[in-house]
Amino acid sequence: MEKSILKDPGLYVMVSIGLLIMIFLPIMMDMFAIMQITQYVVLSVYALSLAYIWGYGGILSFGQSCFFGLGAYTFAVASINMGSTSLPFILAIIIPALFGVLLGYFMFYGRLSDVYLGVVTLVVTLIFWKLINHTAGPQYAIGDARLGGFNGIPSIPILNMPTANGQMMDPIQMFVTFMAILIMVYVGLRLLIASEFGRVSISIRENEVRSSLLGYDVRRHKVVVFSIGCGIAGMSGAMWATYQTFIDPNAFSLEMSAKALVWVMAGGVGTLAGPIIAVVILQWISLKLGQLNIINNFVLLGLILVPLVLILPKGLLPTVKQWSQDLWTIWKKNKANEGDTIIKESETVNAGRRK
Repeated sequence: MEKSILKDPGLYVMVSIGLLIMIFLPIMMDMFAIMQITQYVVLSVYALSLAYIWGYGGILSFGQSCFFGLGAYTFAVASINMGSTSLPFILAIIIPALFGVLLGYFMFYGRLSDVYLGVVTLVVTLIFWKLINHTAGPQYAIGDARLGGFNGIPSIPILNMPTANGQMMDPIQMFVTFMAILIMVYVGLRLLIASEFGRVSISIRENEVRSSLLGYDVRRHKVVVFSIGCGIAGMSGAMWATYQTFIDPNAFSLEMSAKALVWVMAGGVGTLAGPIIAVVILQWISLKLGQLNIINNFVLLGLILVPLVLILPKGLLPTVKQWSQDLWTIWKKNKANEGDTIIKESETVNAGRRK
């Protein structure tokens, strides 16, 4: 595992880009731009949760927003009641991961097909969305935190600095912290994918029957992969809640689930860097289209995405890699042909001189 990771230039490139952004962007850009980019960072972590379970576990979840929203509400309720944010942030990872274990156990040990698995995750998301929307009365409270129904939970505490006597983070500190989390999640997933567990997960994605015949517990591996993705989604939900200081049932919406699917498809299934790039590009386009006020930005975004998926069916990053390899191969062939031509011309000249 270590050798394969150390020899992969892509890991170094992505980590270097992330570190450069984390260090220099706060110096170069104004506060509004930093806050906007912080949103991209949070959504990138969310996209990685689906990129991992779909691209490397073969598990297509149509309800990833279920775990995103669960993490957001867990953080909101726990932080309001506890008055701090460190433990609630950890709980926002653990509770969605445990719920993912429970749901995954019934789905995978129940041997549901991929289609029914997608339906189940979608239905569970709709149940949470419907449930949270019907908690508007004062009786729907957990301790000091009122769920608020469709109005949501306001005044969610901002993430505290763990080493600064509970001091709240300012936007710059939050951006740096979230960038560090994104880099750690990316590197952690790369290491996990390169490990023996990751290689088994990929073999299960490619051929479940063959992996089972080789003695691997397919269902257990799927449950673990699914729960890891759920925990990452929950963490991104907590980041989203503290970033906005507000959360509402839209965290569980089909729109949030659809966005994750679009980002992974557009960036490239089976990659981790691709969905991150797709989040930045598509969210930026969506922001600019929303400023035009000509037509609904989701309609325009759809008109852009449909041709994109048809032209680049493998996704943006895999297609760019393939094009780069093709151009490199063509360039090497041309250089080789030029060398052969020069050798032949020199041989012809030498032959003429001998005569």
